[in-house]
This record gives sequence, C-alpha cells and structure tokens, in this order.
Amino acid sequence: MPRLLPWCAALVLALSVVGTASPVAAAGSAALTQSFRNPVNPSADPSMIHYNGSYYVATTRGDRIGIWKSPSLATLLATPEQVVWRDTNAARDKQMWAPAFRHVGSRWYVYYTASDGVDANHRMYVLESAGDDPMGPYTFKAKIADFGEYAIDGEPITHNGQQYFVWTGPGRGQGGPAQLYIARMSNAWTVTGARVAIPANGGCTEVREGPTPLYRNGRTFLTYSTCDTGKPDYQLWMKSIANGADPMVAANWTQHAGPVFARNDATGVWGPGHHSFFRSPDGTEDWIAYHGKNTSTYTYDFRTARVQKFTWNADGTPNFGRPLAAGATQQLPSGDPGATTSVINDFDQGTGQNQVEYTGTWQSGSGCGNQCFWSNDHWSGQTGATATIRFTGARVALLSVRDTGNGIAAVSIDGGAEQRVDLYSGIRVGEQLNYLSPALTRGPHTLRVRVTGERNAASSSTVISMDRIEVY
Repeated sequence: MPRLLPWCAALVLALSVVGTASPVAAAGSAALTQSFRNPVNPSADPSMIHYNGSYYVATTRGDRIGIWKSPSLATLLATPEQVVWRDTNAARDKQMWAPAFRHVGSRWYVYYTASDGVDANHRMYVLESAGDDPMGPYTFKAKIADFGEYAIDGEPITHNGQQYFVWTGPGRGQGGPAQLYIARMSNAWTVTGARVAIPANGGCTEVREGPTPLYRNGRTFLTYSTCDTGKPDYQLWMKSIANGADPMVAANWTQHAGPVFARNDATGVWGPGHHSFFRSPDGTEDWIAYHGKNTSTYTYDFRTARVQKFTWNADGTPNFGRPLAAGATQQLPSGDPGATTSVINDFDQGTGQNQVEYTGTWQSGSGCGNQCFWSNDHWSGQTGATATIRFTGARVALLSVRDTGNGIAAVSIDGGAEQRVDLYSGIRVGEQLNYLSPALTRGPHTLRVRVTGERNAASSSTVISMDRIEVY
C-alpha cells in the first residue's frame, strides 16, 4: 500500500513493548499491563500451546526446529528462540516446515515436514521429548505416514477415542489441488492401515494444507488452509464430523460453505492461515494462532505469527471473526499474568521517559495507513539526523515498514556500538521485526536511531522513519 509521499520509504521502528493501550498511561509505569499487539513471532506456520504456566510456539525455520517460551503472551516476541532439533541426515535436513505440538502421556511430540532440498521429496517426521517438557530435549523418533509420495503438514486428531493422522498429499491422479488424507494411528509415531482421501473445498485450485482439529459441541472440526500461501487470498476453510461417526468414511465429513477466516483489506492483513488453536491460561477462552502478511503482493516472505480470540456461533460452529490489524491493541488471554511493558508512538515527542527526541530535519504525516502504528510516522533522509528514546526496561524490539526506497539505520543502546539495520525491501510491507536487542540489565536505558545516509545498491533512497516503539 503506497504512502501519500512515495519517496519517503519508511523504516517505522516499532520497539515492541507489548503492552498498554496508551503510551501516556504507560509512561513511567511498572505495573503489569494486560494487553499486547501482534505479531507475537516473526515466522510462519505457528503451532502454539499454553502448558504449565507458559506459552510455547514453534514456527517454520527452514533448517531447524525452534521453540519460543514465555510466561506472558505480552513478551513472547522478545524471547529468544531455542533450537531443539537439527538433522544430519541429508534426506531430511532442508525445507523443514510446519512443526506441530502434541502431548501424549508424559512425552511431547513435534510433527514436521522436511526434504533433501527438493520440494517433491517432502515427507513427514516426528520428534519425541525425553520428558514432560515442551522445550525438550528431543530425539528423532520416526518417519510417519510414508505412502511413497509427497506429504506435508501432518498432525494427529482424536475422534471417538481413537487417534488418527491427517495430512496433505498430492491430488488424486497427481493433478488438481493438494488433497487431505487420514489414516489410523497405533501410537504417537505410527500410522497403520490404508489412508482415505477427504475431499475438501477451498475456493481456489492450489492447496488444501495445514489440517488442524478443533473439538466442541459434539463435533470434530477440521480446519485447513487453501490457496497458495504466497497469495493474499490464502484462507481457512472447514469440514466437520459428528462424534460417533467414522472419520475413515469420507462421506461422514460435512463441508462448511465458504472461508471461515480470510483476508481483511481494511486492517491490512492478507493471507491469514496455517494456524493452531490454544486455550487461555484459565481455560475459559479459545484463541487462534495464524500467520498473515501486511502486504497484498504475491510473496512467501514477510509472514508473521499473530493471535486473537474467537467465539462460537449459536449453531455450535466456531466464529473466527476477521483478522485484526498487526498494531491493534488486544486484551491478553484470561489468566495471563501480564508483563511490565509499555508502548511509544513516534508522535510522543519530548526528552522524558517513553518519549522520542528528534534532532536534525524530520517530516511527519499520516499517509501510510494500516502499515504504520496509528497510521502515522516520522521520516528523515538527512545524514546524521537522530531519534533518541529513553526508557526503563530489559529489552526492546524494533519493527518497521520495509520498502524499495528505504535506507540503512544505525541503532545503538546506551552509547554502545552501532548496529546497521537495512530497511530495504523489494516490495513495501509493514510492521516487520527488524531488530531485537540483547537482554539488558533491567533499568534505565537510551536507544538512539541515526540516519546513516547509506543505502544498498537496490534502494532508491536513504530515508528511514520512526513509528512504533515498544519497551519490555
């Protein structure tokens, strides 16, 4: 979405203090805030759970399985990734996609897809934890549901007390959209017997992928993603089956009409999908975790993990609503303890705590719409211009617009060494995580962002911008 002033490609630095609804209320406060904003993770295909007082999320990382852990959703974006698995087997150490958690007995299992670098060779695998900790350690357990052809995005479902495995394979006859398949499981890592295809509508001709179960009101709902994940119309559709019916009989599955979760142009969210479900810490609320993009361009890049609460319709079906804007302030899940966080907008100018002090020549405006926090930002292309923020906290995360005309910013904390941050992108996209500071000693700190006057060879400008600043 172009800015009213197309020459000023934005940096939109958003220091992610996931927290309060108002920067005025946040200033100088050490109270635990009860709100947050998306994204909660910078990657795609989120599998999220809440277990024993913490949130855990695993996302697609390509060459590894990584997990993030946080006691509050408000601080999940600022937590470090813990790599729990890398593979030395060349047949499955690349294109590692879509990890999915399952808890069986006293063990955790992570189901994922991997290949040798050739997409057609994707197969599904499972890791097993050594104990009852979602962070592992994990060991390789098995290849699962190998029917000798392309297979991705598998995870177990439970229906009538029996475990089944549901995944995505080639369309029948190797043509048409990818197909959903189901097979019985004899244990957490073994599929037994024949598979059955589950025909699934999707409003497009590309994929039927990421099948994920949801249980309620006497039914198992199987939600899945359709259309190419790089397209803005990537979306969720749904089938369901009544308790007592045999899921291995395709005709027992009811197809629900139309998408149940789709793009929201008004809030700047495109391609929402490849999701998971989790309950609030007190068990009273239902939440969906999914990835979305802040650009309508056909691209596989810039997908970030987001979450929001959903409700239920009178007929017993889930109501997922519409995707919320990345910068929309939401209340934390019920029972979440909250965190000491605050948020600063670029228009909170001054020399005090949680304010932005500008030196040099900066311009400001509100032409960037839903790609900026509160639809406004400051920008400058003047070499040496600075923006200084004084805050009290333990970490900051910088998010921003990236664009074809963005330059290179220099970011430093407490007068230390500067880190170059290149805000260029071949397409314009909003609210991307560009920098996460190291853990800091909790207390007062000063962040400085400097216009370097530098740009990479592909960029048309050296402009950077200040937008949203969040402090943990």
